[in-house]
Amino acid sequence: MPAPIRLAFSPDSDDIFMFLPLLTGSVDPDGLTFEAERADTERLNAHAAAGDLDVVAVSIAAWPGLAHLYQLLPHGMSVGRGYGPVVISVRPRDTASLRGARVGVPGMRTTACLVARLLLPEFDAVVVPITPYTLVFESLRAGEVDAAVLIHEGRLVYEREGFSRVCDLGAAWASATAGLPLPLGGNAIRRSLGPDLVARVSRVCRASIAWALAHREETMSALLERESRAGLALDRATLDRYLAMYANADTLDAPDDVRRAIAELYARAHAAGLAGAAPAVDFAP
Repeated sequence: MPAPIRLAFSPDSDDIFMFLPLLTGSVDPDGLTFEAERADTERLNAHAAAGDLDVVAVSIAAWPGLAHLYQLLPHGMSVGRGYGPVVISVRPRDTASLRGARVGVPGMRTTACLVARLLLPEFDAVVVPITPYTLVFESLRAGEVDAAVLIHEGRLVYEREGFSRVCDLGAAWASATAGLPLPLGGNAIRRSLGPDLVARVSRVCRASIAWALAHREETMSALLERESRAGLALDRATLDRYLAMYANADTLDAPDDVRRAIAELYARAHAAGLAGAAPAVDFAP
């Protein structure tokens, strides 16, 4: 029997939604076994940089630095179409006021941080991990940061927590790119598995996503039963809304405009001096 495939993804609902059918036996694993772990986005990027995982959820912004180790999978992407991470603050303010401000970001290698760098005035980035879920709100209330970028379900509940939106980075990206979607995260697979095993694992992962989408209500119920993040009062309506945004047809197969948007993100980052020239993206089968 082949060695277990080491799989890692974030605590966010869209990631769990994608892989739950695989991990609970709802899809045929094609003779493979999978060992899964969950970690926040920045730690996943670090794991991928070490090359010690077989399939790992990574920030799209981080992939160029991982390209020698990992291919992007054409499925499993989190994409915003006219929406994306939101920048919030305790009191109403405009984007111009963020110049020189302390802005909480989920990690320096995250797509949210890169897009904020591209679209906002120059600011002082302060890493605020996405776990525990409430940490970003606590950091804002304590005055540790002046504003913060939200990438998880918090983007749907910040108003009820009493915060104001400064801007939606996905909307700003669409405006700046003639309507391109914003590719935020994706799944990457280790090249050293070899072409045959890469294709086999890819098929199984895609089947898991397809099953979850085809059995959405059932998967949502199972996800809610397993939710364990402290401080996250995730009800079915909020989960439904979040999954509609980030676990959908774009997740099953990245269409052409998402692939163009990835290249555009890398080109803009390089032109702005925020990243080196990115290699051409070669998607796994």
